[in-house]
Amino acid sequence: MLEDLERDGYIRKITSNREMVNESLKLAHRDVKVAGEILSTDADWAFNIAYNSILQAVRGLMFAKGYRPSGRKSHIAVVKFAMLYLEEEDVLYFERMRRKRHRAVYDTVGVTSFTEAEKAIRRAQKILSYIEKLLKE
Repeated sequence: MLEDLERDGYIRKITSNREMVNESLKLAHRDVKVAGEILSTDADWAFNIAYNSILQAVRGLMFAKGYRPSGRKSHIAVVKFAMLYLEEEDVLYFERMRRKRHRAVYDTVGVTSFTEAEKAIRRAQKILSYIEKLLKE
């Protein structure tokens, strides 16, 4: 629940700001597009950018609902927030992406296959579309 995330220091209340929502969604669209463009060149980065697309889309949803990550473990905060609005399967995928992204950025080159990155891009597109639909309701 939102109150639990706020109490536990993951999120904090803000005044909902349509400009912040729109900018996050623009970033999400940019990232999913760029991920597709570099897929054949670098699967790790395509995967990471697809992850960032989902991150930005969920942040846009957070802003629309009047919340933002508190700054403490902000990526985890976004995943926890996503649990309240997205399908469980999508949240579990997003969380697995978060962990793999960490390894690809900080630990090891070549941890993502082309197929995996391609799947991540499709999932990012799906989640972004779903969030945009939620925001129109």
